[in-house]
Amino acid sequence: MSGKEKVAGKSKKQKKDEYFAKLTSLLNKYNKIMLVTCDNIGSTHMQRIRRSLRGKAELLMGKNTMMRKAIRLAIEKNDNNKWELLLPHVTYNVGFIFTNSDLADIRTLVAASKVPAPAKVGGLAPNSVTIPKGMTTLEPTKTAFLQALNIASKITRNQIEILNDVHLIKEGDKVGSSEAALLQMLDIRPFEYGLKITVIYDNGALYSVKILDVGDAQILEEFGRGVARVASLSLALGFPTLAAFPHVVLTGYKRLLAIAVATDYDFDQAKALKDLLSNPEALKALSAQAAAPAASTSAAAPAAAAAAPPPEEKEESEEMGFDLFG
Repeated sequence: MSGKEKVAGKSKKQKKDEYFAKLTSLLNKYNKIMLVTCDNIGSTHMQRIRRSLRGKAELLMGKNTMMRKAIRLAIEKNDNNKWELLLPHVTYNVGFIFTNSDLADIRTLVAASKVPAPAKVGGLAPNSVTIPKGMTTLEPTKTAFLQALNIASKITRNQIEILNDVHLIKEGDKVGSSEAALLQMLDIRPFEYGLKITVIYDNGALYSVKILDVGDAQILEEFGRGVARVASLSLALGFPTLAAFPHVVLTGYKRLLAIAVATDYDFDQAKALKDLLSNPEALKALSAQAAAPAASTSAAAPAAAAAAPPPEEKEESEEMGFDLFG
């Protein structure tokens, strides 16, 4: 076997077979995968990232062709077509982070691994760069350089002062030599490089990393709004649903209570109210007792009282709800 066919004591075929076996093993071991791009990352930086993920996730890099072939082989071997979702996203300089841990925690570790970097000539800016106005450490001899970039400045105490904020580079633009030189003179490292999460695979589902920004409170709030809409629609159409059931029961209870108060009909839930209505002094005392804490609360927090939503659902259930008595 020639030296060209060997790599570190192993043939290329052995290397490929080991890589395919490792990727297949990771696909079977983990249910969650983060697809990441890794541009402008050196070997030392990559080692630090791997150390930060140790015990919680595994990072696997490789050539795109090998990754696609390994995934296809894993699909054939394990009869799992869900992994096909990964294939369209294996493009450019991509890698996989395999984990069974909380995805938000892994994203935090990935974000913490970014390091500041200077602007390089010809590179694409990953974010916009703005130079704030104020004093700089530049000597007065650099005034002409700033004027060539149309940056308003003046000399104050033998140093250059930039008069206005300068939007120097837009996101996605190529960094010019003048912009790179200016940032270097100002000792500004405007960019951060590290792994960038693009999409997430989770138990056969593929979604954007932005989903991780949605917290439990927001999910519950949106769910509550959805239930309220279903209840409103159900009441308006007279179509019974589980969401509208509490409003229907409450409406029926109010009607029964009104009948009991207006007639001699009585039941346990209405007895306390009828006794209270038959005793004006007790009713007056109860009203005064309820008004006292309400007055102090409104004086302490008028904004909270103003922000309380009106009970639209209850009014709607009384007017448009279906009849409990048929």
